[in-house]
Amino acid sequence: MTVAPRPPAACLIGWPAAHSRSPLIHHHWLRKLGIAGGYTIEAVPPEEFAEFVLHLSHHGFVGANITIPHKERALALAAPDTRATAVGAANTLWYEDGKLRATNTDVEGFVDNLDASTPGWDRAEEALVLGAGGSARAVVFGLVERGIERIHLANRSGERAQALAAQFGSRIEPVAWDMIADRLPRAGLLVNTTSLGMSGQGELDIDVGRLPGEAVVSDLVYVPLKTPLLAAAEARGLRTADGLGMLLYQAVRGFELWFGRRPEVTAELRASVEADLART
Repeated sequence: MTVAPRPPAACLIGWPAAHSRSPLIHHHWLRKLGIAGGYTIEAVPPEEFAEFVLHLSHHGFVGANITIPHKERALALAAPDTRATAVGAANTLWYEDGKLRATNTDVEGFVDNLDASTPGWDRAEEALVLGAGGSARAVVFGLVERGIERIHLANRSGERAQALAAQFGSRIEPVAWDMIADRLPRAGLLVNTTSLGMSGQGELDIDVGRLPGEAVVSDLVYVPLKTPLLAAAEARGLRTADGLGMLLYQAVRGFELWFGRRPEVTAELRASVEADLART
């Protein structure tokens, strides 16, 4: 008597992790593509993370998404590609030739969302990025790859901005937080990677009226879906890209690595996640 192999399954590892919409996204694609597979949430505390990841396949998984606070630790436990190494964090793990590999799909999530929402955004010569954390590192990497000539990086902690600029080179200019207004007229792209503007967090005080008329505004926050920054930009007639789009596009490559089919970000999927967000 033979036992049928279990369908492939991936998971999200975080602490906490229950708030994630990743299961909704991946289950939607599994159904649409007719793939027998699964995706679960694994709440793993920091002291148990290394054991869990190093025995990921023994736990029944072909790969995983990684969220806070584990992204930097994941980088050290797997073989990272150039993107994960440059960003300094991994959000996607998979097996290749029996070896646990790591990448960071936040880079293409950010860039692909801009391509879909605001085509031609990369004609901007200068960008202004707010924040210098892990998300900012992915954003800066993506902007450098797409050839943006000058990236102004503003962060409330000047040391973190200096460190990021030192890693990515002369295109990056650290900017004091109180000098943001002076850089806005030069920015063809404004990106908020901070938690400011998120529900329950502080406000982001930015005068979008100082931006050029052709500027694009991107906010990585997706709760609320339309942040005050995006609402102000739209009121002025500027093109915008929201954080939900990045969440959807960053999930594409992980699904392809685990299940062997490349899914699509569709209006139907976005509407499903929007409806779920509205219920919370």
